[in-house]
Amino acid sequence: MLDYRFPTALQMVLSVAMSEEQGKRSTSNTLANGAEANPSLIRKLMVPLTREGIFITTLGRTGSIHLARSADKISLCDIYMAVTDEKKLLNSRPDVKKPCCIVSANVCWYFKQIAEEAEQASLQVLAKHTVADALQALKQGKDLAHQYTS
Repeated sequence: MLDYRFPTALQMVLSVAMSEEQGKRSTSNTLANGAEANPSLIRKLMVPLTREGIFITTLGRTGSIHLARSADKISLCDIYMAVTDEKKLLNSRPDVKKPCCIVSANVCWYFKQIAEEAEQASLQVLAKHTVADALQALKQGKDLAHQYTS
């Protein structure tokens, strides 16, 4: 089953950052519409994003969502770690209880080692990129996006 929490949370954070630059208000409704996502998923993702200091929210009729710190101080790794509950990128099968050969006796520890290496590499890549970097890239690529939607 595919996990859409990180890409959805990334879109939410980028949308809030863009709205702030444009002086517009962000709400869970506008984020749900923009992401074409169920509003309950958006509200569910708001909890860890707020808890981890990425968003601050105000309630009520004029309530809105804002970045808790500047876009250049939020890495994509921060967003990933906030919404994935430390879920591993790759999961191994459980250890084989009755190994019948060298492969079944050792594949689990070997896969765990490779998976950990891949996880660390992914986190390092995400840590290099900030929300500000992503916004800049999206702005530069906006003309390209038109090619794929027309």
